[in-house]
Amino acid sequence: MKLRIALAGSLAIAGLALAAAQTPAPKDPALIDTQGYQKLLEQYKGKPLLVTFWATWCEPCRDEYPMLNELAKQYAPQGLKVVGVSLDQDGDLILMRRFLARYKPIFPNYRKKKGEEDAFVQAVLPGWNGSIPASVFYGKDGQQVGHFVGAGDHDTYEAAIKMLLSK
Repeated sequence: MKLRIALAGSLAIAGLALAAAQTPAPKDPALIDTQGYQKLLEQYKGKPLLVTFWATWCEPCRDEYPMLNELAKQYAPQGLKVVGVSLDQDGDLILMRRFLARYKPIFPNYRKKKGEEDAFVQAVLPGWNGSIPASVFYGKDGQQVGHFVGAGDHDTYEAAIKMLLSK
């Protein structure tokens, strides 16, 4: 009897190990630069878009991110598209992977390519100093219609999303 239990347990563990080996590891977010960001905006033209800039080392970002994921789920049926752009550096990759695995965002995430920091933030939002969290709203025509810099709460984001969807 003990041999059967041990054998069944060993087979179950082997099966789990095999299943884990066959599951592809999640890919790291693709790197984007200023040009990549512009291509991203073109890709979503015709749809209301919220782009959120975050990093794992930013406590307000970590607080805001799950709320944005819930809002993305809630308003996706009405056409809202959400994209995340992580400002984490190479040294933060393990933390970023864990963060994304924990929150399982329904929206795509990218990671800003190292370099050209000033050009990137000015291309995203002229006058922005790069502080995060930051979110930029784009209308269906691809034009920027608003932004938040600093932590936002659920009601503020929801009001902005409803306004974006009504245009």
